[in-house]
Amino acid sequence: MSRADFFDGLRGGSAIAMASAPFGALFGALAVDNGMSLAEVTFMSATVYAGASQMVGLELFGHNVQAWLIVASILAVNFRHVLYSAAIAPYIKHFSPLQKFFTFFLLVDPQFAETLKRGEAGKPVTFVWYLGFGIIIYIPWVLVSLLGGLLYFLGIVLDFRHRDNFLPVAAVSAVASVVAYHYVGSPWHVSLGAAAGIILAALFPPPPHEQELESDLHEV
Repeated sequence: MSRADFFDGLRGGSAIAMASAPFGALFGALAVDNGMSLAEVTFMSATVYAGASQMVGLELFGHNVQAWLIVASILAVNFRHVLYSAAIAPYIKHFSPLQKFFTFFLLVDPQFAETLKRGEAGKPVTFVWYLGFGIIIYIPWVLVSLLGGLLYFLGIVLDFRHRDNFLPVAAVSAVASVVAYHYVGSPWHVSLGAAAGIILAALFPPPPHEQELESDLHEV
């Protein structure tokens, strides 16, 4: 019975997971574009887990808003979840405190609608069903957010690939980052690796077309 409920939940949530995937990818790309690292993108999707709230938080992060105001704004957007929790409470009262913790964490709009629909229809709302429905949406959301940020990041890198001296600059930056990670530690290795690449790029002579432009300017 438990296994059947779990797979029933997986089947029910799979369509929602596919429908939400483009929004997760969009969030990841926008987050990287706003200066977040891939780790921060993944962490935010894994902990906040609310599409609209993540977008609001991302917009506020980009304007250097105070932390308490960002938290308050996200809570305001998610305040409807208080009503969601009250509405499904009669159908999950048999859940243990730990089960209720995961229940409310996974409580997004489709999860609420399907839980309420199932409860009002007289079907048992078991925790294994709820978990199956929830994780098939949650896990892809986190992974697709990371994928969206990664693809955006790779797009930036591939664009730089066409620039002069890309390979030596990238190689020196990578080697310096590894050495710094070994001797200095995280997170300084990222900055030191980038600094090494920037220094090397500055030492290279400007490309021919820039030299010609500079020569023309001197003649003028």
